[in-house]
Amino acid sequence: MAKEPVPGKVKTRLTPPCTPREAAALAGAAMEDTLLTVARVPAARGVIVLDGAPGAWLPAGFTVLPQRGGGLDERLAAAFDDAHRLSPGPIVLIGMDTPQVSAGMLADAVSLLGTHDAVFGPATDGGFWLLGLRAPDPGLLLGVPMSEPTTGEIQLNRLREADLSVARMPCLTDVDTMADAVEVAALAPRSRFAAALAGTAVW
Repeated sequence: MAKEPVPGKVKTRLTPPCTPREAAALAGAAMEDTLLTVARVPAARGVIVLDGAPGAWLPAGFTVLPQRGGGLDERLAAAFDDAHRLSPGPIVLIGMDTPQVSAGMLADAVSLLGTHDAVFGPATDGGFWLLGLRAPDPGLLLGVPMSEPTTGEIQLNRLREADLSVARMPCLTDVDTMADAVEVAALAPRSRFAAALAGTAVW
């Protein structure tokens, strides 16, 4: 699930201290790190559900689907439906705000869907960085308030209220603020994201 890294339209909470161009470069680097990590997950088909147009940051082998729907809850539900129609089977969905994620983590999430109905990865800001479903169900997502401190708790409760067996993933930090960016870059010092942050005027 991604947004084209256009200056002024992505990572706006990083501006200031970053310029819109620097913030977009950080978003693009995080996106490339994440996509290359997905590409290393064995037996996984890479699909990017994109708001915008693909660019040079898109690795070969990925299928591009457009985002559809209004709010983020609608777009997430549609992403599960569209990806499942393209490739029936369990779906693991992540965003582009956790460039520190490893292929091992994602492989674990895929594996857990062999024995669980859902996989949930909480984020330190109260949201979630990963959601995996054995079968898509719009009712699991529609109406969940997004980008709130209680989003993750509400989403997890929604899964449990549906009597789904849920496996938990490690809690990761999404890159929303400059403090988040510094923390994540330290966790992934060889990443494109860390290099992009080092190249900003505020680093």
